[in-house]
Amino acid sequence: MESKWFLCNRRGFEPVYLKALESGLLEKKAGQALRMLEHCSVCPRNCGVNRLEDENGFCRVGRNALVSSFVPHHGEEKCLRGCSGSGTIFFSGCNLRCVFCQNCDISWLAHGRGLNASQIADCILGLQEMGCHNINLVTPEHVVPQVIESIFIAANKGLRLPVVYNSSSYDSLECLKLLDGVVDVYMPDFKLWSEPLCSKYLGAKDYALHAREAIKEMHRQVGELKFDENGLVLRGVLVRHLVMPGLLSETEEIMRFLASVSKDIYVNVMDQYYPAGLVSLPEYRERFRELYRIASRDEWKRALALAKKAGLHRFENH
Repeated sequence: MESKWFLCNRRGFEPVYLKALESGLLEKKAGQALRMLEHCSVCPRNCGVNRLEDENGFCRVGRNALVSSFVPHHGEEKCLRGCSGSGTIFFSGCNLRCVFCQNCDISWLAHGRGLNASQIADCILGLQEMGCHNINLVTPEHVVPQVIESIFIAANKGLRLPVVYNSSSYDSLECLKLLDGVVDVYMPDFKLWSEPLCSKYLGAKDYALHAREAIKEMHRQVGELKFDENGLVLRGVLVRHLVMPGLLSETEEIMRFLASVSKDIYVNVMDQYYPAGLVSLPEYRERFRELYRIASRDEWKRALALAKKAGLHRFENH
């Protein structure tokens, strides 16, 4: 690890939300965010339903967030999982409808347990007690108010771990600005670039537009990915991109964009694609036949080469 990517020793690290807690700003942000639920504008869908009264919009989540599970996760990037795992909370529901989703039961069907902010705070603190290196909030775009509310409670009760916001990038700028001073690490996933494919495969024609704005805002807030003395992440942006079969032109545009934000941005070019979700169902195979195969090792190598050609140089495990 180059010295310029070293932030501080973990013992000397102070999560950004502690300053917001001490100043009273964290409580204020929680209140502002919760008011967004009344005529829901939490994500780019802008459904307008009253989630404070437990009405459901596109994400199928009302006043309380739905949690599928909370566990020390050992399958994340090495800088997240370390030896004790990333303290991961999987939120149910989603504001996208990716046809290749590997977690349809959680994301599409919103299978999960409704938890209030105090209960989520208890989950967070439980993960800290288990020795996890960070709190990793997965698919939080549609529950940002509940997330801030929970962090406020957990911080008051002794939370001291870096908070990781692990999103699809289909985020609203208003919510991201409320997260400024709350989140230490952003881990956005940039899926696709072109409008027709975003519409066909993600169910959101405007996905890439919002993803670009979201990633720029995330980077403005926390900058480049930086680590402790053991190479564990403390602050910054880590962008994920899943290489998909036959879509290297999408990858190329995404990598060019990321390099325009910063050539020092940290990227995980992922090779885990396999046919899942609707793509895997017999009745949809003809409609999505181009996705009914794994991405080849050669495609992954070419994707990585495109990232390097764009000027990027900080990669997971490369």
